[in-house]
Amino acid sequence: MDLSRITIEPGKRGGRPCVRSLRISVYDVLGWLASGMSEAEILEDYPELEHEDILACLGYAAQREQQVLRLAA
Repeated sequence: MDLSRITIEPGKRGGRPCVRSLRISVYDVLGWLASGMSEAEILEDYPELEHEDILACLGYAAQREQQVLRLAA
């Protein structure tokens, strides 16, 4: 997973982490997956995204979860 695909720019999408400086946030991608959209459906609806972008979003979320667990311990 290439987390360099996840960018944070003040002023873009409220400073939320986005995919490759696009206006598609990590939260958007995770929400689509959680709602039942398949990767193929997401890539069809958003052709600017790539398979590696979805993996990066999942990796970013996993990394954030690990950080939360460390802080709680």
